[in-house]
Amino acid sequence: MKSHLYILALSIITTSLLSCNNSNGKADGYGNFEATEITISAENTGKLMQFDINEGDKLEKNQFLGYIDTIPLALKREQLEVSKAVVSSKSKGVLSQINVLNAKLKTANTNKSRTENLIKDNAGTQKQLDDVQGEIDVIKNQIISVEFQNAPVVNELKSIDVQLKQLDDQIQKSKIINPINGTVLSKYAEPNEITVFGKPLYKIADLRTMQLRVYINETQLSNIIIGQEVTVKIDDADAMKSYKGKISWIASEAEFTPKIIQTKEERIALVYAVKVEVVNDGSLKTGMPAELWIQKNEKSN
Repeated sequence: MKSHLYILALSIITTSLLSCNNSNGKADGYGNFEATEITISAENTGKLMQFDINEGDKLEKNQFLGYIDTIPLALKREQLEVSKAVVSSKSKGVLSQINVLNAKLKTANTNKSRTENLIKDNAGTQKQLDDVQGEIDVIKNQIISVEFQNAPVVNELKSIDVQLKQLDDQIQKSKIINPINGTVLSKYAEPNEITVFGKPLYKIADLRTMQLRVYINETQLSNIIIGQEVTVKIDDADAMKSYKGKISWIASEAEFTPKIIQTKEERIALVYAVKVEVVNDGSLKTGMPAELWIQKNEKSN
């Protein structure tokens, strides 16, 4: 009986020791790598004349990749330029009339001043002054009438200028310009295809720095802060490969453990999401699983 009790006690102690050792060799969090992916879409409709990219290509910001056919837009622009020239000629005719009337008005004002001086010297009459003032009033009314006639022409010119700016904007948007530094993840279109506004052309992401999204329980929150350096491990051929990481974000609210997270222990009901930035040496891929290791001496003060 005593030997049985001794064996049972020894078994419990051994299990406890093994449990402690497993606990010491367990990661603090599990998750997958992700990157900010951007889908670049067509900003115009037409034939894709040039589109020189392939999946895996590394692109620079503001790099020219191709363009959508702009011939219809260019022809429409030429048509608007002709219309503008025709309307502008009408406006010039009206403006020339205004210039003639302004010259007559200037002469009439000069005659008025002379007549007023003659009246002061008793060499002129009030009727002469009234006639000159009447002529001035007529000329002013004529100018107002011509300006009123010219208003629609001016508005039409402004409308054409707005249309020209819109066409210039559409022509500019027919160029496919890469917006960020990154790697092409997917390509959705090929040269000579007809594309429409909003159709996806390719997907790109900056893979130089990856984000590891992991989930930790509430008791682990006290061991981490934003900016803290941690260790991230991934599966390698023979052993785990380690990277240095930095915590960039901690969720303010708990959530249920995502189904994609699988750990060796029983799943926790509520966890907190954490993002860790890791410099990519080329081995890290989106969706790749990884482990988070937090050491007490790594915690920032």
